Amino acid sequence: MIDAPVTITGLTDAEVAERVAAGRVNDVPGRSSRSASAIVRGNVFTRFNAIIGTLFVVILIVGPIQDGLFGLVIVANTAIGIIQELRAKRTLDTLAVIGEAKPRVRRGGHTVEVSARELVLDDVCALGAGEQVMVDGVVVEADALELDESLLTGETDPVHKRIGDPVMSGSFVAAGNGAYRATKVGADAYAARLAEEAGRFTLVDSELRQGLNRILTYVTWLMIPVGILLIISQLRTDDGLPNALRGMVAGLVTMVPEGLMLLTSVAFAVGVVRLGRKQCLVQELPAIEGLARVDVVCLDKTGTLTEGGMDVAEVRTLDDTLPIGQALGALGTSDPRPNASLQAIVDAYPAPRGWSITDVAAFSSARKWSGASFAERGTWVLGAPDVLLPEGHPVLAEVDELGAKGLRVLLLATADGLTDEAGARAHPAALVVLQQRLRPDAAETLRYFAGQGVATKVISGDNALAVGAVAAKLDLAGANHAVDARRLPEDRTELGQALEENTVFGRVTPQQKRAMVAALQAREHTVAMTGDGVNDVLALKDADIGVAMGSGSGASRAVAQIVLLDNRFATLPSVVAEGRRVIGNIERVANLFLVKTVYALLLSLLTGVAGVVFPFLPRHLTLIGSLTIGVPAFFLALAPNAERARRGFVPRVLRFAIPGGVVAAGATFLSYWLAHLNSGTDLKEDRTTAVITLFLVAMWILAIVARPYAWWKIALIAAMAAAFLFTLYVPFAADFFALYPQDQGNNGTAIGIAIVAAALLEAGRHVSGWLSRRTGGDG
Repeated sequence: MIDAPVTITGLTDAEVAERVAAGRVNDVPGRSSRSASAIVRGNVFTRFNAIIGTLFVVILIVGPIQDGLFGLVIVANTAIGIIQELRAKRTLDTLAVIGEAKPRVRRGGHTVEVSARELVLDDVCALGAGEQVMVDGVVVEADALELDESLLTGETDPVHKRIGDPVMSGSFVAAGNGAYRATKVGADAYAARLAEEAGRFTLVDSELRQGLNRILTYVTWLMIPVGILLIISQLRTDDGLPNALRGMVAGLVTMVPEGLMLLTSVAFAVGVVRLGRKQCLVQELPAIEGLARVDVVCLDKTGTLTEGGMDVAEVRTLDDTLPIGQALGALGTSDPRPNASLQAIVDAYPAPRGWSITDVAAFSSARKWSGASFAERGTWVLGAPDVLLPEGHPVLAEVDELGAKGLRVLLLATADGLTDEAGARAHPAALVVLQQRLRPDAAETLRYFAGQGVATKVISGDNALAVGAVAAKLDLAGANHAVDARRLPEDRTELGQALEENTVFGRVTPQQKRAMVAALQAREHTVAMTGDGVNDVLALKDADIGVAMGSGSGASRAVAQIVLLDNRFATLPSVVAEGRRVIGNIERVANLFLVKTVYALLLSLLTGVAGVVFPFLPRHLTLIGSLTIGVPAFFLALAPNAERARRGFVPRVLRFAIPGGVVAAGATFLSYWLAHLNSGTDLKEDRTTAVITLFLVAMWILAIVARPYAWWKIALIAAMAAAFLFTLYVPFAADFFALYPQDQGNNGTAIGIAIVAAALLEAGRHVSGWLSRRTGGDG
């Protein structure tokens, strides 16, 4: 099972420089974010900026400039969006460099780590367990080398590689060691196109984004007939073309939820920056949304609940005639890149003299044992006792007893050879008892998930009793009923039921981890999977959210959407909380913006049908929108929010926005109509009545959306109300915004109608809540 090693020193510095000069380098696109120019273009050249820009030009032509304030708001919003996304880009680019997998390359007879971008054609790259193949190449050294190409081919069985065999970028080492010579780099490599498409900072596959786009598409199409109706109706009022155009602009600008998409991008960007400060790399932006929906977290014990390092607690000899200590020391030298278990043995037992290796079988998570053959010393294997020994073997009772105490137990045994059937002929030599170190923050993190209604499933390849004992030390509910995964049903429905009923699972194969994720997803769970090893890759790839440890294998980091660069399991609550904050707050502000769209649409239709002058100037609606939506939404979008996101974003928002918009439009038009019937007032005073009514109703809607209250929310609402009163009664501000609240009768009418509207809104909320509870809906 071992190919003869080839002594290869790699390229010289001169040869590397020659290839760099010729452009034969692995120059692939950055995967963390789009370019600065793309960010600017994406925020400036939008559909709604084009619409608003056109309407702004109309106001510049007909004047006055005060009615073009909405244009300045768009400029400010666009600038904020660009700044925030550039900030997020800088954070992502920095973290991507920190978390980047660095291949080991032989140059000039030395092995050095370089950036993936620094690889050149003909470089000799070393490979060890868990490392990813960065570029296409040909194997030049193989020591029991097995590659998992499932990410490229879909085949889950590792492929044994010998000297001369091709390797493809995107595959990773499942077992063994070796080296390959790069034959294709950069865009020529097989996985380069996949990496560019899959690894980019994107918003694809997002229910939230798709829902917003659908709503905004409807709004765009509605603006055309509404605009035509408005301009025709305003021309019929004999108020002149300039006033008709101002009325049309006022109606259409208010229909546009111009800040909604901006605040969505800002909220995502701020989330990325906040997580970045916690050494958490978000490799795909939809992960922020996925985090908010997670209701099941699957944890791998090793590296997640326990720290990577281990210690040999004791060695229990089973056969006194065998050289136990020497065999353990010899096995430690058989793998140049030992895993945590073997490293503990290497630390405890020095390499003996006279043990010459003739064949090696590297550890495989599927096989669950490793081994080596030695000249005149026979073949020795080290692995899971319940895999190497037949069921019912008397040694297994002792293993279970140790495992129940939370100890990891390996069996050292002699064997006839290193075939896959070696376990069937293994002769027990000793039990190696290893002690794992619990992460000090693991218990608190598990309590957080329990308190947030997120189910935790511990899924490990270790002995079920040992996994259960570790989980019990962390006070995880259900830890006393650990399940051996070898007894789990293969049927997805039955497997899903077993997962619902149990919490801790041991002896789980990589394929079973993948099947478990699929079974939970089939039961409509949103699943997050954490892991750090090669055996976790398939499950990480299939989970809704894959979370890898920064010190884990390159393969696990490559497929995960989120990488915890500091390896702190305690970061996970912050990650989940950030996702909930972002999505929950976006839904809050979406309610505000779409209420505005609904009442603007209805006011335009009512005005057009009634054939009266539009009740607002553009500056009026800019003022109301800024104080009841724009400024408050910016703060609400960044506020704390721990509620888990639910599906059905669009129906929920519309259930709030349509009634709210109808009440606001109805109350505003009624007060404007009654003021219009008052012969003692003019158009300016009638419009002021409409402004007061709409502001009061919109403020009540803001008060509903802001619940539950905190001191800063109350202060925010009070500040917006004070700003409106300042504008209404301070002469220079009132003149600037064309507000004339001198008629006390109209003011009383506006306040009275607004109070009735607020009562209707509250009654509607109670009825909606009651119906939701009766039907079990989302509310």
